[in-house]
Amino acid sequence: MTDYPHHPKTALFPGTFDPITSGHLDIIRRACPLFDRLIVAVARNPAKKSIFPSVERVAIIEELVSDLPNVEVDRFEGLTIDYAKSIKANAIVRGLRNVTDLNFEFQLALTNRALTSIETVFIMTGEHYAFTSSTLIKQIAAGGEIDRLHQLLPHIVIEKLKQKKRENGGNLPWAHVDHFKE
Repeated sequence: MTDYPHHPKTALFPGTFDPITSGHLDIIRRACPLFDRLIVAVARNPAKKSIFPSVERVAIIEELVSDLPNVEVDRFEGLTIDYAKSIKANAIVRGLRNVTDLNFEFQLALTNRALTSIETVFIMTGEHYAFTSSTLIKQIAAGGEIDRLHQLLPHIVIEKLKQKKRENGGNLPWAHVDHFKE
């Protein structure tokens, strides 16, 4: 039997995470044992309006994953595959909630693999989170009581959303401009 040297396996879990949900955390916790290093990377997406600036999203996620020694949190802008290459990722982790996600993610994974040698690893979301999306969470939070989201969001995120609403006269700041110059 040949003894192969161990090459650390690094995975990237990219997303805007605005806000991070319990479904995202479920994917992070289940991906951890699969890799030596898991980098949760907050992406800047100019097409999406954000509630939290990226630096705040990073801080929230760092607090939520502080008990996971092989998880790091970072932020990036630009193409995910370029960032993945820069951190020498072996894989990109993506969560799947439904068939619609699968169609989109499958096309993206094939494109990424055609452009690089980075594989995509799909992790099915837990059944409790299959209907959860950050966009839906923002809509519910903007229109009602944030506390009712306790099954879908970590406590710290609920408190941060309440704080944002208080700071903005009872509204969520939908058009936060995130220039990465924080």
